[in-house]
Amino acid sequence: MRNIRIALVGLAIIGVVASLSGQTRAPGAGDAKRFVGTWRLVETRTDGKPDPVRGLNPTGLIYYDATGHMAAQIMPAGVRRAFAGIAPTPDEAQAALRGYTAYFGTYTVDERARTVTHHRQGNINPGALKEVVRRYEFLPGDRVSLRPMENQNQLIWERVK
Repeated sequence: MRNIRIALVGLAIIGVVASLSGQTRAPGAGDAKRFVGTWRLVETRTDGKPDPVRGLNPTGLIYYDATGHMAAQIMPAGVRRAFAGIAPTPDEAQAALRGYTAYFGTYTVDERARTVTHHRQGNINPGALKEVVRRYEFLPGDRVSLRPMENQNQLIWERVK
């Protein structure tokens, strides 16, 4: 009986420590659950102004699923020319990629820090497979603002219904 009590106390202590130290959560609890769904890009800002690389009305989607996976794509505004031939010229390829973002992986949410981390596993930019951390804020109208930690850029996403 004494061993059972010791085991139960041990499990209770582990549970308390895990809940206090477990700041990073997979989807399913609190804010992490609010991320689950499909979001469309409604605004991008660089230093408070429209993003000069992506233009006034870029389009994009970001997906967060309940298993902890995510994917994001952003395409700059404006007319994008078709390639002249079957394969793009170097200039055409560069123009097609300029301002385009596409990556996928998993994600975790740190509710205390109010950040979401994208653990990128695939990326249109082969040299950018590192994790990226975004500060988040849920906004009225079923929107969320994501801001990179390294600058004041802002992307506002609206849930697709």
